[in-house]
Amino acid sequence: MTVFLTSSPTGPLDNSYHVDGMDPRNGFRDQLARRWPSCPRCLIISAFPDDPSANDEMRAFFENAIRISNLSIDCLDLWDSRTPDLSRASLQAYGVILLGGGHVPTQHAFFERIHLRDKLLGYGGIIIGISAGSMNAARMVYAQPELPGESTDPHYVRYFAGLGLTDTMILPHYQMVRCNLLDNRRLYEDITYPDSIGHRFLLLPDGSYLLCENHTETVFGEAYLLENGLLHEICSENHTCPWHA
Repeated sequence: MTVFLTSSPTGPLDNSYHVDGMDPRNGFRDQLARRWPSCPRCLIISAFPDDPSANDEMRAFFENAIRISNLSIDCLDLWDSRTPDLSRASLQAYGVILLGGGHVPTQHAFFERIHLRDKLLGYGGIIIGISAGSMNAARMVYAQPELPGESTDPHYVRYFAGLGLTDTMILPHYQMVRCNLLDNRRLYEDITYPDSIGHRFLLLPDGSYLLCENHTETVFGEAYLLENGLLHEICSENHTCPWHA
């Protein structure tokens, strides 16, 4: 199994630069192309399974991104609440699986419902995590509060078991959300920094990613480590750095 855990594989969400197809920054498009099977059947698994119109739009967007990046593809199927349950064998027949972006707890609940963790055991293809999908790929997920009220809700669960594809807890879109406010508090300094006590978070701006392959993890591009309330840069743009969760 080869796992690409991205913040955004198709360019920055803040539109700070333009991308057609898969993002070429930090070699992402090239690294993906080197491993891409010949004309694979692909599957994207939703993070918001009960929003069919948004899912159809997402599926079409990523199919176009794959095709215009000159990556051969047989099909890009969608798994959301409308999809009949896929068996483990049916799931593993796909050569590429994309874990969609969205709301982390909502996607986690869907992954649990479809028993995705068990069905991915022994998978030999490519998995691409997209934002929330990269976060839910971890063995232990940190669901950084995102929606109003989540950071102050005593019942909001911030840590839970994920897919176990990595031990790394990723926080995406760092360049875009680093100064955000949530519930009248600073998202990072007042909420996430305290949550990092006893934990290690890998912060990825859009355009950076973590490649997990052959029991080795490598950071590509600008990235930061947040651990025990302390933040420091561990990798820079156009560089690669070994990573240990």
